[in-house]
Amino acid sequence: MFDYLANPARFVRFARIIGPYVNVLTLGVLAVGIYWSLFIAPADYQQGETVRIMFIHVPAAWMGTFCYAYIALASAVSLIFKHPLADVAAKSAAPIGAAFTFLALITGSLWGKPMWGAWWVWDARLTSMLVLFLLYLGYMALWQMIEEPVQAGRVAAILGLVGAVNVPIIKYSVDWWNTLHQPASIMKGGGPSIHPSILTPLLIMIGAYMLIFTALILLGMRGEILRRKVRNMRLAQAEGGAHG
Repeated sequence: MFDYLANPARFVRFARIIGPYVNVLTLGVLAVGIYWSLFIAPADYQQGETVRIMFIHVPAAWMGTFCYAYIALASAVSLIFKHPLADVAAKSAAPIGAAFTFLALITGSLWGKPMWGAWWVWDARLTSMLVLFLLYLGYMALWQMIEEPVQAGRVAAILGLVGAVNVPIIKYSVDWWNTLHQPASIMKGGGPSIHPSILTPLLIMIGAYMLIFTALILLGMRGEILRRKVRNMRLAQAEGGAHG
């Protein structure tokens, strides 16, 4: 399957076929998640209605780190195995990950104000998420600075791999340092510590965000492949005109 989709033309056809189904599924799961989060999940006895920010913030933070891990893996595949779509996948994931990370920072600030009394604190988790957002910006800037895709992909892949060291820092920052941010509540030894009435809509929203990523990565990779095809055609025409 993966070998079959390694061909750019085949991947474009696959993305064109599966894309509408993924979009419909995404909208359905997202609608269920939002309704459950707003109207079924109870308010917190300490945080009140502000706890509902969690259903936006936590999945966004997860997806911000997931997207960068995805970029790092795709970068490694690109450098080691020269997979023809690896750098396309990495490049397409960057703006998605940046958007999720920005959303996590904004919603975290909105959530932090009533909880901590401040819009921002230089907490280890918050600071490492800010570093992640800056890494995304730097990664995307590299792609824009270098015109030739193969060379740009090679340089960006190095940054993608180097920046991956920040992913475990984000994950374990609440364990390594004394921070204001709450510790892990879902992925922890002994199982989740969140009540099912909160955990269920949270997991649905995480699933919806994963589907959003899938829909956008299919669209982004398809567009990038077509852009490169157009670029190669123009270069071929320019060379043909020069020789003629």
